[in-house]
Amino acid sequence: MQSRSLSPTPPSPHDATDATPVSPPAESSCGSHACGCSGGQAIPVAIPVAIPVGVSVPRPGEHKPSSLPWAHYRIANMDCASEEADIRRALAPVSGVRGLRFQLAARTLGIQAEVNALPQVLDAIRQAGYNPQPLVPPNPTADTAAAPDAPAQGHVLPPRFMEGWGPLVIALILAVAAEIVGLAGGETGWMSWAGRALAAAAIALSGLETYRKGLTALRQGRLNINALMTVAVTGAFVIGQWPEAAMVMALYALAERIEAHSVDRARRAIQTLLDLAPREALAQLADGSWQRQAVEQITLGQSIRIAAGERVPLDGTIEAGQSALDQAPVTGESLPVDKGPGDTVFAGTVNQTGELTVRVTALVGDTTLARIIHAVEQAQASRAPTQRFVDRFAAVYTPAVFAIAVAVSVLGPLLGGWSVLDAIYKALVLLVIACPCALVIATPVTVVSALATAARRGILVKGGRYLEEARRLKAVAFDKTGTLTVGQPALVHWEALRPSAPSADPEQPRLAQVARSLAARSTHPVSLAIANGLTAGALPTDQVQALPGRGTQGWVDGIPHVLGNHRLMTERGHMTADLTARMQTQEAQGRTVTLLANDQGAQALFAVADTVKPGAAATVQALAQLGVHAVMLSGDNEATARHVGAQVGLQDTRGNLLPEDKLQSIDALKASHGLVAMVGDGINDAPALAKADIGIAMGGAGTDTAMEAADVVIMNDDPQRVPELIRLSRATHGVLWQNIALALGIKAVFLVLAVMGQASMWMAVFADMGASLLVVANGLRMLRWRHAD
Repeated sequence: MQSRSLSPTPPSPHDATDATPVSPPAESSCGSHACGCSGGQAIPVAIPVAIPVGVSVPRPGEHKPSSLPWAHYRIANMDCASEEADIRRALAPVSGVRGLRFQLAARTLGIQAEVNALPQVLDAIRQAGYNPQPLVPPNPTADTAAAPDAPAQGHVLPPRFMEGWGPLVIALILAVAAEIVGLAGGETGWMSWAGRALAAAAIALSGLETYRKGLTALRQGRLNINALMTVAVTGAFVIGQWPEAAMVMALYALAERIEAHSVDRARRAIQTLLDLAPREALAQLADGSWQRQAVEQITLGQSIRIAAGERVPLDGTIEAGQSALDQAPVTGESLPVDKGPGDTVFAGTVNQTGELTVRVTALVGDTTLARIIHAVEQAQASRAPTQRFVDRFAAVYTPAVFAIAVAVSVLGPLLGGWSVLDAIYKALVLLVIACPCALVIATPVTVVSALATAARRGILVKGGRYLEEARRLKAVAFDKTGTLTVGQPALVHWEALRPSAPSADPEQPRLAQVARSLAARSTHPVSLAIANGLTAGALPTDQVQALPGRGTQGWVDGIPHVLGNHRLMTERGHMTADLTARMQTQEAQGRTVTLLANDQGAQALFAVADTVKPGAAATVQALAQLGVHAVMLSGDNEATARHVGAQVGLQDTRGNLLPEDKLQSIDALKASHGLVAMVGDGINDAPALAKADIGIAMGGAGTDTAMEAADVVIMNDDPQRVPELIRLSRATHGVLWQNIALALGIKAVFLVLAVMGQASMWMAVFADMGASLLVVANGLRMLRWRHAD
């Protein structure tokens, strides 16, 4: 496999929805508002991040192409990749354009262009049939002028009835009336004209936009759904099937609107995260007073106060207060986490029990929540392997069916003895069936829904490719520290060393007090683990001195003591054969041993170790049930690796591995098993994460390196999310192929019926749009996916 960069690969100009250069798009295979297919693109679910409109806030690590300002516009009739493709095509010949930012869900477009080129850009967009309206930035720092009534980014004003469903319902009623008039004998006289008038009115209410786009597509030589519908309806008019044409257009427009609303559910799945972060915060001003401010106005280092029951507005570090926080929206953790001074809090989480004072460490556009949304947005803009296959198929399918329709209209009368009108009618039915909307939409809706579900579960997948490939994993390699273990030392055992001392030795509480008193005066991680692990009260301690590489010494309650390692005890002559054996017993279990001694010799032994995560053993067991081989690749010594491996149920453990050794192990696993994932902390394991077919970083919340290095980030540090990812991938794959089978099966049935003369044009619309609605509904099931456990 080709090696990947440690930074996320930016999407191509056609896949990205953010800050991409202008270039001609690939040919669009479908122009439906809902299906989102354009030259094989996925549904570009552009999630509007909670940042001021008109203010360009780059993503972490994003490189701006130039220092030119951004101008932002709302385009009401731009909501899918087909419209994006039209605009890109229109702007391709315009010089001076440096970048475009499409936010399709919000129907906004950001344009970075030279000042003298902007009028030409807007003219080109208008000539393509779109009406850009400037947006108003919500604060004076924005770099664009805007109209005072422009809606905010990410908030689409609900259409009034006559601008939304009203015309479509009326059009359908008129189309039904035209059919009734036709069936009642309206082929001659005034009833004929009445039927045609009703049909024309129905088409005017429901199909003018489709007609306009269809004519544009035909002029450009593109066979999208608008072009096919325009040809079909025009042909129906020509052969006198006015009521049929009206019914086709009204049903198509109505079904398209229903489909668009269904797809919006997938588009909104991640956008709902934005509502979790409050728009205001109680902030401390320079004079020390407290005042509510918009989060956009709060600066780095400023203090904010969060009452119990409120949501956290911005990432920060707790300065004062203790509380339990519900982090489920960001990390997927099911239980609240107790936090106090020095701990990190994340925007969107819920402060449950106590008031907190927090120092802001990330601005509104760069919080962990915002970065999650950015990453999922990028993932949704990339194409999954199944989608690439469908795109290639659709690129051949539509022209092929169009050619079949032409052949039916020409050869039917010559070879089949059909009348010219019958042949043309059958050809028109085939044109309606020819749209690959259902086929093309089958993949992106499913993938977007699965990505949204994964994000809500604390699994951040950076692309449909990795979501699909996870089902094929044959081996998963785990780092030890911070992945299968907690990553922080803890006191796991201690004992008094006095010979023949009873288990209830009255000296034990005092020994614990002495050890805790000395350990608490050191900053060494092992000493801190001992201090935190002992509950005994402290004793008066002074003259404390650090002994680098050996331990700590000091006077505790008026008596000199030392707390140190094997080397320090040897120097002081305290080591005995029995003490050495005790230490070796603990060290064989992967523990670090520290001894407490005074002038009379060693008094107590303390063993510190990195503890196994609660879900580590269940993770290994779940992978075995899924048929996936699990292995541990650790830089620790072999004894420690074997001990931790035995605790979690691993049969394959490898220790003493340098980073290059881990790379070789990944290659060996690929050769012996197949597709391999590497699970690590995203920092020391970055080379192995990049080398593996899928790199999975643990502990992504607040860890920039993990976000950048891996293909998947487990936000809540729980290794059980790894088998959950594989289950989700397998479920997604199953739904994808169900959708493809549904779309192709329905198309095939109605193609046969059309050639046999058993399918009418409105039945063809039902077949096309009905199949689209079916696959959308089936794909949306992934939003509610829950694994069996």
